[in-house]
Amino acid sequence: MQNPLIDLDKIEWRDYQINLAKKALEKNCMIVLPTGLGKTVISLIVASSCLSKFDNGKALILSPTKPLVEQHSRFFKNSLKLDEDFIITLTGEIPPKKRVERWDNGRIIVSTPQVIENDLISKRINLRDVVHITFDEAHRAVGLYSYVYIAKRYIEEGSFVNILGITASPGSNVENIEEICKNLFIDEIVIKGENDPDILPYTHKRSIQWIRLDLSDEIKDIKKLLDDLIYERMDDLKSLGLINSHYKDLTKKEIISLQKSVRSSLLNNPSNDLFFAVSILAEILKVKHAVELIETQGISTFNRYLDRLMVEGRSKGGSKAAKRIILDPRFNKVLELSKNINKENKKIIEIKKILSDRFNSTPDSRVIIFANYRDTVDIIVKSIEELENVKPVKFVGQAKKENDKGLTQKEQVKILEGFRNGDYNVLVATSVAEEGLDIPATDLVIFYEPVPSEIRSIQRKGRTARRRYGEVIFLITKNTQDEVYYWISMNKEKKMRNIGTLNNKQDYNDHRRQKKVLEYFKDDERIKVIVDHRELRSNVAKALENKGVSIDVKTLEVGDYIVSDRTCLERKTTHDLLDSLFSKNRGFFEQLINLKSSYDRPVLLIEGSDLYTIRNVSPNAIRGLLSSIVLDFNIPILMSTDYNDSAELIYSMAEREQKKEKRTPVVHSGKTKKTLKERQEYIVSSLPNIGLSTAKSLLSHFGSIRSIFNADKEELMDVENIGEKTAKEIRYIIDKEYQSSSSE
Repeated sequence: MQNPLIDLDKIEWRDYQINLAKKALEKNCMIVLPTGLGKTVISLIVASSCLSKFDNGKALILSPTKPLVEQHSRFFKNSLKLDEDFIITLTGEIPPKKRVERWDNGRIIVSTPQVIENDLISKRINLRDVVHITFDEAHRAVGLYSYVYIAKRYIEEGSFVNILGITASPGSNVENIEEICKNLFIDEIVIKGENDPDILPYTHKRSIQWIRLDLSDEIKDIKKLLDDLIYERMDDLKSLGLINSHYKDLTKKEIISLQKSVRSSLLNNPSNDLFFAVSILAEILKVKHAVELIETQGISTFNRYLDRLMVEGRSKGGSKAAKRIILDPRFNKVLELSKNINKENKKIIEIKKILSDRFNSTPDSRVIIFANYRDTVDIIVKSIEELENVKPVKFVGQAKKENDKGLTQKEQVKILEGFRNGDYNVLVATSVAEEGLDIPATDLVIFYEPVPSEIRSIQRKGRTARRRYGEVIFLITKNTQDEVYYWISMNKEKKMRNIGTLNNKQDYNDHRRQKKVLEYFKDDERIKVIVDHRELRSNVAKALENKGVSIDVKTLEVGDYIVSDRTCLERKTTHDLLDSLFSKNRGFFEQLINLKSSYDRPVLLIEGSDLYTIRNVSPNAIRGLLSSIVLDFNIPILMSTDYNDSAELIYSMAEREQKKEKRTPVVHSGKTKKTLKERQEYIVSSLPNIGLSTAKSLLSHFGSIRSIFNADKEELMDVENIGEKTAKEIRYIIDKEYQSSSSE
């Protein structure tokens, strides 16, 4: 093969890679190839071939995570004759100004898709000079994932278009695969299997072993108590007429569906029976999760969950479901039994045995253990770190969960480098390690539990047998969800292998025509909206852009969407709004005060059609919050069903303000200084259980903050809406001595 940009000595060429690359140069292709067989080499060939035709062209290589971005960047730098300064990486950790400089100077840009999407919306970059895009892990191109937006923008504005999607597992559902092809404008999908004649010589044998374990008698006793809790609550649902009498149990999916149905009924019929049903369904979900944990994860993870359930049930803001569960005598019996089990989990025992044998026989081995829950990851690492020759490390995502702060992308990259180099030899990971990581030395993958997704199962198994013989071991607890999930994923994998090749010829001229129509309008004639940069995650900005709105992304101190000099909208999802009901800080109400102070016509936009059904909250409490926003803050409320509806409302307001009223969007100078009255109200409203309305009542009654603070419990109770409990808490806060080192 001849290519002026590729260092031919650095690549092990395979005929199937060249043939697939030729096909991808002829049309937009999605190539499905088993892991470890060089999908990135195909991307390299296609991208460099396109670049060789265009002196000023750029190739964009997109991958979902920073570790994958770093991995691809190293490969391209090592394989191409291009100066390394022309092969650049972009991630969210790089400041926007620096990203623009890198984009302008780069010829091959390797990036996470969210960064490219945000920079496109913010008008920092465009795709006019891009002559090729690789979408790595292309199965992600569904729904609102960033790949979908980038592909659409590329079709609309790219001077030359070449798209390659690569994945090891597009899924088993033909409709989903067709959606991926439509979203990425794929003309043809080619699926290659390990047994294909041109692939077979390059595959390495991978053995699969199942270790089936029995539940201990102690665990069975606990499970029986939990099952009894579920069955009793099922009987309650039957007596309420919500399920048929022949149902013994419901799946988690069925429970969630029934829960939504009941909450919807509450809107028109707020009866005690329906409120009771919502609580029962929430209890069943919590207990079912407990059953899943004790069956598949072990007693330690199970006990951690029980501890969290106890904290929730005992806390003031805890759910009724948690409170009812912890008061059940059978739950207390479960607690007693679980705390007295000192036996080590059978899966942990098996892992210890496997690792000891492995590193005694193969000291240079690399092992990845996959587990679904971070609690389990922690327990596995702690259990094996004392084993001889075993050097484990935890590998999880960035998100902060409970007391686990997660790993930054830099920490993830550093850990993987240590795993490659041998500083660690056992990677204990959640799903974050499933996709694309190329660690050739990995020769054993252990599934702590099976997963029901064929995509995730294929990805996990694909971490081994990449350069040599590999093994996969499934730990399966007999007669539990483990067995169900295993067979679900196996059947889906079989179905996927039978899909073959799909032709999906795309007509994307409509997208080009849409872009041309917008170009007829001068920029000063287009509707403009100033958007806070944090709103780029919401998809509202993308929907506005699709309507032809000129988006100006800024960091706003007040509001989310500015449509004129007098009108600004604060957008809250139903989740956000209900969270404000239980939040200890007064941030939401301060936002409203600043919004009202900064703009003559502020608007609160609430997005979502599930305000009264999303959580087990009394509709009257929600109505009280809405009433306070309108009456106390004098801010009107608009409701939208989803991000598209939000964009339509924002567009309508912007069009009215800018076309009819001839006003332009203006950022007002930050948070307006509060008046004395507002500051007094804010201070008093920070007291326990005191909202703005009650703060006004207290100030009106006592005349000053000093008088409120000097009032005793009985005097406080003279004020409307102040009960004995609230009065006690106010006095406690005021009288309690400050302790700088307190853990309270």
